Amino acid sequence: MSVDSTEARDTIRELLETISDALGLEEAEVVVREEDDTIVGALEGGDMGLFIGRHGQTIDAVQHLAQRIVFRGRPSELRIVIDAAGYRDRRATALRRQADEAADEALRYGREVALDAMVASERKLVHEHLRDRGDVETHSEGDEPDRHLVVSPAGGRE
Repeated sequence: MSVDSTEARDTIRELLETISDALGLEEAEVVVREEDDTIVGALEGGDMGLFIGRHGQTIDAVQHLAQRIVFRGRPSELRIVIDAAGYRDRRATALRRQADEAADEALRYGREVALDAMVASERKLVHEHLRDRGDVETHSEGDEPDRHLVVSPAGGRE
């Protein structure tokens, strides 16, 4: 049996309310919405730094937890994203900017440029962002949690 979106939204709301209360985020408002095949659960308002965590580690952990609780090993077409005060959009913008800078540097100097380690979803975003350029190639190297993306001039990697 697949996951029902109403059940998933309710579970995510309950999880975020519990975490918000436990962290003492009194001013936080829980917002849960469905966008196509994605359920976005977000905390809005106040200082969300504690919930986001260093380099997004806490929010990524909460997202992983939400997926485990909602799906419980069952198949689903749904995707779950946990956000706080627009962090995911800001992070995606910053990653695209870093990717473009790394691509420009790789082309300027004709060599590989390694980006900082990032989680799989962020590496995927960068791979997809740079794929359409045609003048650079990307690949991932290393092992988690230090797995990182490398940008090189197209045709420059053997």
